Amino acid sequence: MTDIDKQLKQIKDEIIVCKKCDLYKKATLPVIGAGNHQAKIVFIGEGPGANEDKTGVPFCGRAGEILDELFKSIGIKRKDIYITNIVKHRPPGNRDPKPEEIKACVPYLDRQIDIIKPEIICPLGRFAANYIMNKFGLTDKIEGISKIHGQIFETQAPHGKIIIIPFYHPAVVTYNINMKKTLENDFKNLERY
Repeated sequence: MTDIDKQLKQIKDEIIVCKKCDLYKKATLPVIGAGNHQAKIVFIGEGPGANEDKTGVPFCGRAGEILDELFKSIGIKRKDIYITNIVKHRPPGNRDPKPEEIKACVPYLDRQIDIIKPEIICPLGRFAANYIMNKFGLTDKIEGISKIHGQIFETQAPHGKIIIIPFYHPAVVTYNINMKKTLENDFKNLERY
């Protein structure tokens, strides 16, 4: 087990017993993250859905199927990237995570990013985009996800230059099939890297 694996296991162990907010009370399993611990690309969703809550696996439901199709369209394999969420337990009824829940949970995410040291972060949805852009000094660039989706932002992380490319959350396609083309076009910007 590498040092990176040990550090990420430590975070997993902490999340499993975490009671910093009330989300754990109605959740079945926490969804810590999955994928390559040395990934160059990290995808960050908002919070686990019903399927994720049952399995502990991020993006394993319909939104995950859409995400997998998007990966395939640009030649990315899920095993080569890392996927996690802003909050690690499912918000009841798939509601948006509350500010206090995000505040309680993001220290885990921050540590995951610091350990993995990605070159590219792809937040999925407005909560993930707002948090990541604030974290990396892009507060003045934050607008609604409908305005910034697919755009490329270069900034600095403690480990060096980092690219941030916000995307619509793939679940948007389950509500509006026409959004799939938008996501496919946005993913072409990621393909350049």
